[in-house]
Amino acid sequence: MSTLIKSITGREILNSRGKPTVEAELITSNGLVVTASVPSGTSTGKYEARELFDGGKRYAGFGTRKAAENISSEINQALCGLDVTDQRSIDKQLIEIDGSDQKQRLGGNAILAASMACAKAGALYLGLPVYRYLGGFQATKLPDIASTVISGGAFSPSGLEFEDYLLIIEGLPSFSESVEALCHMRKILERICIDRYGAVAEDGGALAPSMSSTEEAFETILLAAKDAGYEQHVKLGLDVAANELYLADQGIYRMKNHLMDASTLTQYYQKLVKDFPLIYIEDPFTEDHWDDFAKLTELLPEVQIVGDDLFATNSVRLAKGISLHAANTLLLKVNQAGTITEAMDAACLAIDHRIAITASLRSGETNDDFQADLAVAVRARQMKLGSPVRGERNAKYNRLMWIENDLL
Repeated sequence: MSTLIKSITGREILNSRGKPTVEAELITSNGLVVTASVPSGTSTGKYEARELFDGGKRYAGFGTRKAAENISSEINQALCGLDVTDQRSIDKQLIEIDGSDQKQRLGGNAILAASMACAKAGALYLGLPVYRYLGGFQATKLPDIASTVISGGAFSPSGLEFEDYLLIIEGLPSFSESVEALCHMRKILERICIDRYGAVAEDGGALAPSMSSTEEAFETILLAAKDAGYEQHVKLGLDVAANELYLADQGIYRMKNHLMDASTLTQYYQKLVKDFPLIYIEDPFTEDHWDDFAKLTELLPEVQIVGDDLFATNSVRLAKGISLHAANTLLLKVNQAGTITEAMDAACLAIDHRIAITASLRSGETNDDFQADLAVAVRARQMKLGSPVRGERNAKYNRLMWIENDLL
């Protein structure tokens, strides 16, 4: 028995940053109906799947009517009649009809919405939760929480040079207890920041106080953890987003008050690891500097050196990184890959070579909770979720707590 795709239509919706994205609605031959909406990134690498935007005056050029129409027309025509449970064939068809190198013709946003909708419909047809449908019986582990609690970088008002300052929770008895601990620490951190810095801006739910240094950010996070009684369960992480700091014409990185070459920046990371419980450094160098990644991975074997823009959830780039020993963790972003099959293939390659996986949301999220299931399906070590103070983030926290209960 199988169920076939009867129709798939697209529509323009808004993401959490007030920018358009796309949603796909899929109807099967036996009357099942599912929807899937895709996230959108602000800091994007040049190797990831490309979203299609309309241009023109609407939404400052970021309208998604063309991508939505591509779902309703060309994608619908190509997928109608296919078995909804044959995810690999569906995604292969999507890639082939697009025909471009980074899905820019139909739009990575349009293709991913269709791919996600098919995965949801396949799971629904078989009566399985999505995490079990994608991950099988090995999908039994909840990820640790990696929450962006302080923001910095090029898109933040804080003035801090790195993009995300992460609070990572390890060792509590359950995911739900980790969520409780995070909410407690987030409230204390906000209170400390208001007491010290006055009114504090937020950036996607993360706090953006006018701090002077990474060290100050780390010390403040650890103070909040200590006040809440969770200090022994808290580690720290950084998303450097080095692409945004790199001055290609000079071959150096622009820090807050000075410039650093790769060697000096490496020494700085070593000092931070020595002085703080820093276990996670994402994109410490720009996306094509494989040798710098490899050197840092060798120097800090106990630290997760994470490839985001470096790997772009792309199996070819990940295979290169594995051969060069450049980074030891894959950041899994489903919209970088553009289809569920490609994201799962990258995750399987990482697992086969003992590369850790950190599943991640994007800055422009929707309330779709698919990515929580994906994190469990690939047995991610952490999930980078953002602060638990916004609906699109809490949709994933809530889904993970549901999955935890389902696994009992």
